[in-house]
Amino acid sequence: MKIHLRQIPDDGLHLEGEEDRDILELPADEGARAAGPVRYSLDLGLDANGLWATGELFVDLELRCVRCLESFRFPLHVPDVALQIERPPTETVDLTPSLREDILLALPAYPHCDWSGERVCPGRLEAQEEAAPLAESDGRSDSRPPSAWATLDQLKTPANPS
Repeated sequence: MKIHLRQIPDDGLHLEGEEDRDILELPADEGARAAGPVRYSLDLGLDANGLWATGELFVDLELRCVRCLESFRFPLHVPDVALQIERPPTETVDLTPSLREDILLALPAYPHCDWSGERVCPGRLEAQEEAAPLAESDGRSDSRPPSAWATLDQLKTPANPS
């Protein structure tokens, strides 16, 4: 998204629109791809330090669940975009790298297909089914696996009174 500095009035400029999803440059084999255009609502202005922009970004993504490996839709919203770019010697500034970075940083690190609560991840169901025999074998009535902290607590030796 290129901005012409001479088109920004003294009181600032509000821009809303869409950019092609290809600006994200997401690798196809990474489990994330843009399912639509990148939408933006930005306020721009010029000051002594250069160009500033604030606003928000939206993009619909198709992510792969880390549990079940199924693809699912995820509407990404970056509500607090804020950037400052030094005034270049040219008349235009390209905001694309900065906006791309904000979106990539907002991607979930471990995406789950049950993020919205509208479905139950098949991978979560499988994990619960695998944990049930463990609970039965150690006499526990619930389906949770034994606590790692409880196991570590068993390793403590009683303090020697002196």
